[in-house]
Amino acid sequence: MAGPDPFAETEHRTMDSRTIGRITLNLPDLSGPGLYLSNVQSLEGGRGVLQDFHYTGAELRSLDLADAQLVTGRISGLRAGRVQMEQLRLHSVEFDSCDLGSATWSESKLSRVAFRQCKLMGATLSDLTLDHVLFDGCRLDYATLEAVRATGPVAFSNCILTEVSLTGCDLTDAVLDSCTLRLTEFGKGRYKGLDLRGNDLSSVRGVAHLAKVVIDHSQQADLAQALITDLDVTYGEDLDHPR
Repeated sequence: MAGPDPFAETEHRTMDSRTIGRITLNLPDLSGPGLYLSNVQSLEGGRGVLQDFHYTGAELRSLDLADAQLVTGRISGLRAGRVQMEQLRLHSVEFDSCDLGSATWSESKLSRVAFRQCKLMGATLSDLTLDHVLFDGCRLDYATLEAVRATGPVAFSNCILTEVSLTGCDLTDAVLDSCTLRLTEFGKGRYKGLDLRGNDLSSVRGVAHLAKVVIDHSQQADLAQALITDLDVTYGEDLDHPR
């Protein structure tokens, strides 16, 4: 007989909410009454499930985690030189001030997960399903996002996404708020309803793929400048008056 589903147990007691733009995210509330997080020395739990936990202050040469479930917990101050994670299921988990470096994270489902003040610089995130996931004040410079799918509310707030590359992603109705998007490249994907208000879009790449996104009127000039750069046009006066 199957045991109880840990995800069902946490449904009613670990929710907080935050509204960004047009979406409201349900996020972990790990300080609620009756909730106690046990300090753990490893992210590997019995039978592949780790629940009601706090993992803090670890400095690791490498972190390898596969085929596991993390339920209701906080990971704080983690530093890892090499990170390899695959086939994970996370529910009601908060990452706080973690440095995951150039992590490789694939084939995972994240629901009600918050990343706060974290670094995933140069990371490769592939085949991830995100539902009620927030990146808040994070650095993802030079990261690669491949086949990342937003199946529920997803927001990047006050994040640095310099030279991030997105390919085959579905960010329908997601929000990028007050982010640095210098040379961020939007490859083929689904971006309908992606809310890009409040960002400087003048240096983004792949403007042709951003059909049906949401912007302010004031950002039209940004997108025009980005499109001109994408097209690599030559101005006639430069031909007539070469330097």
